[in-house]
Amino acid sequence: MKPARHCFVSETGELLERWAEAFPKALGLRFTDPAPKPAPTLLWVRLQPGRPVAQQLATVRQSFGNLPCVVLGDQPDDDQAIASFSAAARGYCNTHAAPAYLRQVAEVIAQGGLWIGESLMNRLVDATARLEIKKNEVESRDSWAQALTPREQEVARAIAEGASNKEIARGLGITERTVKLHVGAVLEKLGVRDRLQIALIVNGVRQSQPA
Repeated sequence: MKPARHCFVSETGELLERWAEAFPKALGLRFTDPAPKPAPTLLWVRLQPGRPVAQQLATVRQSFGNLPCVVLGDQPDDDQAIASFSAAARGYCNTHAAPAYLRQVAEVIAQGGLWIGESLMNRLVDATARLEIKKNEVESRDSWAQALTPREQEVARAIAEGASNKEIARGLGITERTVKLHVGAVLEKLGVRDRLQIALIVNGVRQSQPA
């Protein structure tokens, strides 16, 4: 097996000291740089503030191809992580994680796994358990939409893609106040308590059926 080759993609192309310590032969590249040869085996993408995650990963893939990506957040949060996985990232972690932690992330992904992180994993476990309770209300992939108005469906789909209220408002041409009202209606009608559970339903999480 060939040794892994790591590339850290960021706005400036800098290679942080802890990244170099984790992977001494790693490369630092900008979003607009041409793809190196030979191709890297893993891309680490440091997010730029103020741009949607999906848009940034699309830019990376245009330059570097459809390679496995780990998203790095300067101020990590679960909603950003959800947006990353919705955009087919293989992992998500703190930009300033320790070298040993970064190597652990790389090892899990090299073995075909996903690096989700403890915080989001706990939320997923909790959300999935609560969705099981709602199995009589949400029985199929598409039934969620039947309970919502067309505008609420648009808002729910945007939430599932990791969009913030501000981004949803801009995309739909409505005010943030109106978006908040739609989000509240979606939560109530689907019988869930937060945006993560909306994302799970919209993305087709199926509840376990009795034997």
